Amino acid sequence: MTDATSLTDKVAIITGGAGGIGSETARLMARRGAKVAVADINLAGAQEVADAIGEQAIAVELDLGSETSIRDAVAKVVEAFGKIDILHNNAALAGRTLALDGSIGDMPTEVWDQIFAVNCRGTMLMTRECLPHLIATQGSIVNTVSGLGLQGHVRQAAYSATKAAIMQMTRSIATAYGPKGVRCNAVAPGLILTPTTAKDFPDHWRRNVEAETPRGIVGAPEDIAEPVAFLASDAARNITGQTLASDGGVSIHVPGFSSYAKTAWD
Repeated sequence: MTDATSLTDKVAIITGGAGGIGSETARLMARRGAKVAVADINLAGAQEVADAIGEQAIAVELDLGSETSIRDAVAKVVEAFGKIDILHNNAALAGRTLALDGSIGDMPTEVWDQIFAVNCRGTMLMTRECLPHLIATQGSIVNTVSGLGLQGHVRQAAYSATKAAIMQMTRSIATAYGPKGVRCNAVAPGLILTPTTAKDFPDHWRRNVEAETPRGIVGAPEDIAEPVAFLASDAARNITGQTLASDGGVSIHVPGFSSYAKTAWD
């Protein structure tokens, strides 16, 4: 019997592939048989990931803020591998700009605009440029969104709004291009301890998140790579337009869960 989760003979582009969720997804898809394009603004980091994977991977420089860069990256993948079967829209703005993303009342306009330009506009452009190739291969798109697109927070208002927008984009793409054979889904992580997050996230904040997580621990990059690879595979052929929360259960419970959990079984 054929393994429907196999990605043998598939070609995948993973944006934000140089680290964290992206690099773990690239490695997993390669282990399942795919040829992978590790696309990132950090070309050296993408090359390191591609080199570790081996000859079935290439590194591609990609700046989601540049329409020219997006076109060039897609063209390079098609030139190298001849087609595109899977697009994993995973990249998002990080660094200093994201650190300035607070609440609406003190939101600098340029911060809002830059986060939307990369996260939302960049995802749209990447999808638009890949769609002709995905239609040709009856391919699949998986978008990385966030639990912050489902719930309110005291900060990261712009980032949260972009992720909510990408969830709606996911439904729109699935509806418009399903008749052409293209599926589109999203995975919404909770807190994921990537190397960058682990370095910058205070221990007391992590403990607060763990207390609100029915699973009891925060996620790791492989906890997102697995559902992404599943949704990209033929095993998920009847699933489209959906957002799958992979957050250990943070988004499912009533307020005050951590307090209730301490006494529920007394």
